[in-house]
Amino acid sequence: MKINKTNAARLLDKEKVNYELIPYEVDESDLSAVHVAESLGEDINQVFKTLVLRGDKTGHFVCVIPGDEEVNLKLAAKVSGNKSCDMIPMKELLPTTGYIRGACSPVGMKKHFPTYIHHTCINYPFIYVSAGQRGLQIKIDPNELIRLVKAEVCTLF
Repeated sequence: MKINKTNAARLLDKEKVNYELIPYEVDESDLSAVHVAESLGEDINQVFKTLVLRGDKTGHFVCVIPGDEEVNLKLAAKVSGNKSCDMIPMKELLPTTGYIRGACSPVGMKKHFPTYIHHTCINYPFIYVSAGQRGLQIKIDPNELIRLVKAEVCTLF
C-alpha cells in the first residue's frame, strides 16, 4: 500500500529526522487516540494526542499528552506563562493550525506555537503522533520530536 507523504512527513525529511509513517483504520465515529492505539496494537501511553490551547497572556500554544489523559488546564497555564487557558473551539482548529480534528500534528502547523510535551514521552524509545491526516501516525523518537518542535518537557496532568 502506497502511503502519501504529509506536510509533517516532508518537514521531517527536510530536517533529516528518522521516523516511520504508520497507517491505521479510521473510525469517523471514534477519532480518539485510544482508538488509534487499539488499531495500532500499541500502548496508549505511547500514542500522544496534540491539543491546541489559548492562554490569557501568550495566545495559542500546543500540549502533547498521552492519548488517554486529559490536560490539566491549571498546569498548562502555569508552564506556558499564563494565568488561565482553554482549549480552542473546534471551528478554529483548521484556520489556526492547518489541521482538522483527529489529524492535528505537532509537526508542521501553519506557524510555530510554543509546544509543551508531557514528560512520560522520554520513557519510551518511540512515540506516535498524528502525521497530519486521519489514518496516519508518525512513529518517532521523542527526543527527535522535542528537538524539532522545540518542545518543553513538563507535567501537563
